[in-house]
Amino acid sequence: MVTAAGFSPSAHDPAPFVHTSPRGRTLLLIYVDDMIITGDDPEYIAFVKAHLRDQFLMTDLGPLRYFLGIEVSSTSDGFFISQEKYIQDLLTRAALGDERIVETPMELNIKLRPTDGDPLPDPTRYRHLVGRLVYLAVTRPDISYPIHILSQFVSAPTTVHYSHLLRVLHYLRGTITRLFFFPRFSSLQLQCYSDATWASDPMDRRSLSAYYVFLGGSLIAWKTKKQTAVFRSSVEAELRAMALLTAEVTWL
Repeated sequence: MVTAAGFSPSAHDPAPFVHTSPRGRTLLLIYVDDMIITGDDPEYIAFVKAHLRDQFLMTDLGPLRYFLGIEVSSTSDGFFISQEKYIQDLLTRAALGDERIVETPMELNIKLRPTDGDPLPDPTRYRHLVGRLVYLAVTRPDISYPIHILSQFVSAPTTVHYSHLLRVLHYLRGTITRLFFFPRFSSLQLQCYSDATWASDPMDRRSLSAYYVFLGGSLIAWKTKKQTAVFRSSVEAELRAMALLTAEVTWL
């Protein structure tokens, strides 16, 4: 039905569809029964809405304010996105026993092992919280690294892993009002930054790659990923991180 309206699917992701005409470009993002439509061709946007209403029971909620747990606000300077309500719901579900907050989501230079601590009698809670934090990292790149580390232990979490998970929650409590800003007027120059640890995993000696990609003043992509091989020097690990970044930027 979407393609019948003139949209073409993205070659890289099943959710976005794009329509291009001499009057501008229109983007349609679909996830199950939620949808965002935007672009610089208001006449075509109105046509698509009318076409979809003819085929489906659809409600137009107006300007974008909330989508899949992500809050969006627009100002003359740009757009702010956050997941404050999502974090609050997460903290309520976690039922933390104290009001403590911490300055960082993970201790510096911490190296967690599968054998640290005692196995949790029921790992379900750990898995549930980590899964929700993975989605939260969509707007919180500051927790990308600790969630990458903690997610490695979901199959057999221990009391030590759980204590570090709680630290991330205490950090979020103190930073719940932080917003992600996309300036309305910005250059289209890509700026990329990458880094890598060397032999940082205490079990398999593999390194971690990490990168950030900015489009002008907007952070548009980031990732933390364990490298697939063991390298003999920090230079090799850094080159591998740059190769990962190059591949991702090519995709973008």
